[in-house]
Amino acid sequence: MERPNRQLLLSELRIRNAAYDVSLSRSVLSWKRRSSSPVYRPFRPSVCHSVSVSEIISVREEEEKSSRRRDGSSWKKIEKQGTDSRHAFTVLYVERCRQHRWRCAEVTFTCPEEALFQHWVSSIREQLAAISRTRHTHTHTHTHTHTDEHVCDPCCPACRPKHLLVYINPYGGKKQGQRIYEHKVAPLFNRAGVSTHVIVTEHANYARDHLRTEAELKTYDGVVCVGGDGMFSEIVHGLVWRTQVDAGVDPNGPQGALLPCSLRIGIIPAGSTDCICFATVGTNDPVTSALHIIVGDSQPMDVCSVHHNNTFLRYSVSLLGYGFYGDVLTDSERKRWMGPARYDVSGVKMFLTHHYYEGTVSYLPARGIMGTPRDAAKCRSGCVVCHHNGQLLSDGAGRYEVNEASECGDSWRTIRGKFLAINAASMSCACPRSPKGLSPAAHLADGTTDLILVRKCSRFDFLRHLLRHTSKDDQFDLTFVEVHRVRRFCFTPRHCQSDSDLELDLRENGKRQIFRQFCRDYPTCGCAPAYSSWNCDGEILTHTAIDVRAHCQLIKLFARGIEEPMVFEDFTNPCAI
Repeated sequence: MERPNRQLLLSELRIRNAAYDVSLSRSVLSWKRRSSSPVYRPFRPSVCHSVSVSEIISVREEEEKSSRRRDGSSWKKIEKQGTDSRHAFTVLYVERCRQHRWRCAEVTFTCPEEALFQHWVSSIREQLAAISRTRHTHTHTHTHTHTDEHVCDPCCPACRPKHLLVYINPYGGKKQGQRIYEHKVAPLFNRAGVSTHVIVTEHANYARDHLRTEAELKTYDGVVCVGGDGMFSEIVHGLVWRTQVDAGVDPNGPQGALLPCSLRIGIIPAGSTDCICFATVGTNDPVTSALHIIVGDSQPMDVCSVHHNNTFLRYSVSLLGYGFYGDVLTDSERKRWMGPARYDVSGVKMFLTHHYYEGTVSYLPARGIMGTPRDAAKCRSGCVVCHHNGQLLSDGAGRYEVNEASECGDSWRTIRGKFLAINAASMSCACPRSPKGLSPAAHLADGTTDLILVRKCSRFDFLRHLLRHTSKDDQFDLTFVEVHRVRRFCFTPRHCQSDSDLELDLRENGKRQIFRQFCRDYPTCGCAPAYSSWNCDGEILTHTAIDVRAHCQLIKLFARGIEEPMVFEDFTNPCAI
C-alpha cells in the first residue's frame, strides 16, 4: 500500500516575487521559502507553510494578467521577469484562527512553464477527487454493518458533498438567515463546486413535513439548515422519521432500535443561541460551519426518543428539562414580543418563584462504559470515549436488546422526591453564555444521556448551582445535586394518572380536590403548581409522564467536534498546520 506521505510532486514555484520549494503528497501540500544567501541575511528564518490535502477547498486556474489587478505591483515584477500569468494557479484552503474559527485562505503559485502548471493543477484535483472516491467505497462496503459507517474518525478524509438540500428559516433569531446564507455561505459553496437546492421555509415545521413526504433524498449528499436550534430540530425529526418509514421501522415503538440516517446534517448558525453548533464546532460562525460542510467532516451524534404511554412525542438532541427550565420556556412563550431577551426575564421570574415538583424518576444506568459525568476530560474531536462506547454498543446491540427485559427488573433504579429541576443532557449544552454547559463531560456519541437531578433547596443554594454553569467550579459538587449517566429513564409526576398527565388524582378527598383544581385552572392564586412542563430542545411537550431512551449515533453532522486549542492556536510556529 502506498504511503500517504510519499512525495508526488516537488518543484520550485513562485509566490508573488519570491521563490518557494513546493511539495505535494497524498496527505499534505507544503511550501517553504528558499532562504537567501547567509552572507547577507544569516539570521533570517525560512518561512514554511503546510495544509492538509483534506482541507484544500479547491484549486483554480488564473486568468490573463490584464484581468487581474488586485495586486498590481507583484504582477508587474513577474511581467518584467518574463513570467506568463496564465501559468499561475490558486489554492483555496482552510486556515484556523482563534476561538475555533476557520476562514478560507488562498495562495497563488506561478509556474515557469505550461506543462508544469498543468501537472500541478491536475495532481491537486486528482487528490481531492481521490478523497471522495475512497470514502464512497468505504461507505458502500459497510452498508449492512453500520459500525464503520457511523463511528467516524474526524481526522480521516470524508466524503465531500456535491449536492445539498438547504432549508433557510427567515424568521429565526434576528431574522438574518437568508442574508447570512447569500452573503457568507453561498459564495463558499460556489468556489468549492457544491450545488444546492435552496428552500425558504414558510411556517413552523415546514422543513420537517417536506423531508417526511416530498424531498427526493436520494439525489442529495446532505441536508443543511440555516437557522437556530429549532430549525435543526425540524431537520432531525423529518430525516429520522423518513429513514425509519422508508426502512419499514415503526418510529412510535419505544422498545425498538432505530436505523441511523445516511445523510449528514449541516448547521449554518443564524438563531438566538445555536447551542448545537457551538457544542459540535466550538463557535457560532457561519463561515466556519460552511467550511466544515465543504471538506466533508462527519461527526456522529446521539438522539433521544421521548414517548408517553408507548406513543412517540419528540426527539431530543441536547436538553430535556423539567421544572426550572420547563417553566422558563413556558413563561417565555407568553413574551415572544420581547425577542431573545424574554429568556432572561422569564429566567429571573422563575428563579424568584422557586417552584418545586414531586415525582418519581426511574433510570437504567449505563454499565460497562468508559467515562463518567464527573470526568475532567471533555468530548473533543476524535473522542476516544465516543468511539469506544459506540463500538461497544454496536458489537453488543443484539445482546442488549435480548437482555433488556431482565435489566428492567433488576438494573433499574428509582428515586422519589421533590425537585427544582430534572434535566437530561445528551451533550454539554455549552453556549457563549455558558461555555461549560449543563453537563461539561457529556459526550456527543456515546449512546448515553446525563440525568441531572436538583432536589428542593433554598434559593441561595439553587443560585450557587446556576452560577457554577459559568465558572470553573464543579456544578455537581453540591449535596442537593446528583448526576447519573443513563441509557434510559422514565419520569412520573406525583399527581399523574395513566390516562392523562393533566388530570389530578381522583382518589383525593372532595374538598382538597376542589382547591387543587382551582389552583390548576387559576395559577395566579399564588399556590405552587402541581406539575411543570418538559422543555424538549426549546419545545414544550404536551405530557409530563415520559419515557426517554438514548439511541447511539443515530445522526451525523458536517462537523468534527471541538478541536483542542494546540491544533490551531500555535501561531508562533510557522510550520504549524
